[in-house]
Amino acid sequence: MLLQRRRLSVPRTIERLCAMQAQYSPSPYLALWSRLHGFRKEQLTRALEQRRVVKATLFRITLHVVSARDYPLFAAAFLPSAQETTPRVTGATVAKLSRLVTEAASKGPITHEELEALGSEGLGGLRWRTRTLAPLIHIPPSGTWRFHGRPQLVAMQQWLGVELPSREEGAKNLVRSYLAAFGPASQTDLLRFAGVRSVDVRPGLEQLELRTFRDEGGRVLLDLPRAPLPGGDVPAPIRFLPKWDSSLLAYAPPERERILPDRFRKTVIKPNGDVVPTVLVDGFVAATWNIDKKENLEITPLRRLTRAERAEIDEEGERLREFVVG
Repeated sequence: MLLQRRRLSVPRTIERLCAMQAQYSPSPYLALWSRLHGFRKEQLTRALEQRRVVKATLFRITLHVVSARDYPLFAAAFLPSAQETTPRVTGATVAKLSRLVTEAASKGPITHEELEALGSEGLGGLRWRTRTLAPLIHIPPSGTWRFHGRPQLVAMQQWLGVELPSREEGAKNLVRSYLAAFGPASQTDLLRFAGVRSVDVRPGLEQLELRTFRDEGGRVLLDLPRAPLPGGDVPAPIRFLPKWDSSLLAYAPPERERILPDRFRKTVIKPNGDVVPTVLVDGFVAATWNIDKKENLEITPLRRLTRAERAEIDEEGERLREFVVG
């Protein structure tokens, strides 16, 4: 959805994007602004408040915003995988801790500190892994524009009124959603994006009808039948991407070069995993951007920009600045 802005609902758009990384709260808003006609901040805020969209810990044990329809299916595929790969912890221990956490978060909101107090000792002190013990939703205002407070969490069953589907259903939905957003892509790309094992997505890979390609290096790439394949000569407009936009993280290296030239990789993706906001020119990262404390837009070119490219960046950048500060 970076070649042409669309007119879709917020939940439907997020489903088209599979999942949007969301530890920096403005990022999903900016990602939607770059993909939708006339997007306004209140549209995503309202979708979160109305429980049509949720924020939760998901793929790679990282915060994401996803549709309420997709979340149970994603959780069914990801959470068991994360639990089973927790070092030195038995399945019985994980099951016991999961019941404790689910029960506590079903009675009312809990904090991350309370979650860690319930589960970290049983996980050998792995505090971060407590976030994979149960499907937990961040209650708004967590997830809303500029929220930086301490989030409260509630059990998915209470917030959405649904139970986890089967792992098989979750696997098929994950494969389908990922390829709809990022195909053609390899199985390794999928596993890297979701932070799961091949066994976790096998039902999707084996039971869905998929088409295959080979890239220039001979790797097998997967895609959905009849998925669009724009030609290399299709014009790609200037687009501003937020921190951690999934377009940059959807592929395993070196496949990120399809959008992020390798010579810019260390500038854009920091050693600590931080991914800076970027500007796409003709479909490739060509600059980074920032809005400073005085609400000025700063553009840092990563390569020489033509006068026409810079004019287009400045024009689109001013629209972005108005969205951010407005």
